[in-house]
Amino acid sequence: MSPKKTKTSKNASKARPERDLALEAQDVLDTFGAAVRSDRDYPALHLAPPVGRLNDPNGLVYDGHNYHAFYQYSPLHPERKVYWRHAVSTNLVDWKDVGTALVPNTRYDSHGCYSGSGIRVKGGFEFFYTGNVKDSKNKREAYQILATAGKDASPVRQLPPLISGPHDGYTAHYRDPHVFERDGKWWMVIGAQRKDKTGAVVVYTSKDRRDWKFKGELGIKAKELEKCYMFECPSLLQLRDEVTGEIRDVLIFSPQGLKPMGEKYLNIYQSGYIVGKFNPKTLKFKVETPFTELDAGFEFYAPQVFARRPSEPGPVLLTGWAGNASEDDQPSIETGQWVHALNLPRMLSLKAGRLIQRPAASLPYDAGDPTVAGECLKAGSYKVDNLNGHRSWQLRLEADAERTTGPWGVRIGSDASHVDI
Repeated sequence: MSPKKTKTSKNASKARPERDLALEAQDVLDTFGAAVRSDRDYPALHLAPPVGRLNDPNGLVYDGHNYHAFYQYSPLHPERKVYWRHAVSTNLVDWKDVGTALVPNTRYDSHGCYSGSGIRVKGGFEFFYTGNVKDSKNKREAYQILATAGKDASPVRQLPPLISGPHDGYTAHYRDPHVFERDGKWWMVIGAQRKDKTGAVVVYTSKDRRDWKFKGELGIKAKELEKCYMFECPSLLQLRDEVTGEIRDVLIFSPQGLKPMGEKYLNIYQSGYIVGKFNPKTLKFKVETPFTELDAGFEFYAPQVFARRPSEPGPVLLTGWAGNASEDDQPSIETGQWVHALNLPRMLSLKAGRLIQRPAASLPYDAGDPTVAGECLKAGSYKVDNLNGHRSWQLRLEADAERTTGPWGVRIGSDASHVDI
C-alpha cells in the first residue's frame, strides 16, 4: 500500500505534545530512578527498565560491534502509555540505557508505539512498528510506521504511515511488523486477526521499503492453531538443519487462544515456532514440525531475533519478554517502581527439525571458594551455610557419566519451594 493521507476516527483522542509526554516520563525517572537502581531485586544480568514497565523486545539490531535492543516501555505505569526505550550492549550481558527512543505523541500512535522490527541499512537503520490509536469508545486503529536512524540508532518517525489500517477482511488487531530481505525483495509479515476472530499472519512485499503491497495470508495448516483468535509478533527466518544440511523456514510467533493440554500451553499466552517450507509464490507454508513452545517456563513472550547484515554472518540470536500479560503484580513494583525484564539472549540452531537454544553469552564467573571440590556427592540433602544472606550465587557441577547410573538431577530449595535441574 502506497503512503497516502490517512483518515483517522473523528473521536480519536488527540495526542499530547511530545514535550509534555517526554517531560512527564523524565519526571518519573528523576523521582524513582534512584530507588530502582538501589533495589536489591533489580537484575544484574537481564535488561530491565530504568523505571516503570517493560514488555515486548522491539527493533533488535546488531551494528557489527554493538547490540541495540529497543523495548516497549511504560514509564507512567500503571497507565498504559507505551513508549520505546533503547539500550546498547557489546556482550549481551551488560546493558547501557540510552534513553527513550519513541514517544507516543502523534495522531497515528497516540495510545502506544507498539512492537516492530529493525534492519541495518546503508548509513544507519530503519525501524518498522505499529502505531496504536483508540477513540473515546475504545475503538482501535492500527498503523504501520517507519522510523529512520543514523549510526547511533536513534529513530525518527517518517509520516504518514507506510500502511494505514488493516487490509479488508481483518480487524484492527493488526500489528508487530517483521521486515526482512529474501531473494532481492523486501518482505513484511504482520500478526493479524480475521474478521471471524481467528488468528493469521499477513504478508506484504516491497522493492524499496516504502511502497508496500499486500500479497495475502501466510498459508498455515495446523489443527492446534485453528481456534486461536490472534497471532502476535511473527518472525520468519531461515536456518540450516544441522542433521540434514537442508535449509528450512522457521516461523516464530505468539498465538493467543491455545487451551492447556497436559503440561503444555499453561501460560495466558504462548510463544513458539513451526518449521517447514515457505513458498514465496503461493505464500503456503508446508508445516513439517508442528507448533512447539520455545520455553516451558511461566514468563516468556513476544520473542524476536536480532537483525544483522547478510555480509556480516553470525548466530541467530533471540530474546523475549520475561513476563506475560496480566502479570504486572510483582514485588518489584512496591520495592523499586519497576517490573519485568528481557530474557538472556539465546543462539538458535535447527537440529532434525527442532529449534535448539544455547546460551548466547558467557556469564561473569567468580566461583570464590568452592564448598565441595574433588568429591563425588552421594544422593541426599546438602546445606550450604556460606550462602546465608546472599541473594545471588553460582552453581557449577560436573557429572561423571561413567559413574552415574540411571536418571539424576539437582533440587535447589525445599520440598515446598524448589527448582529442579
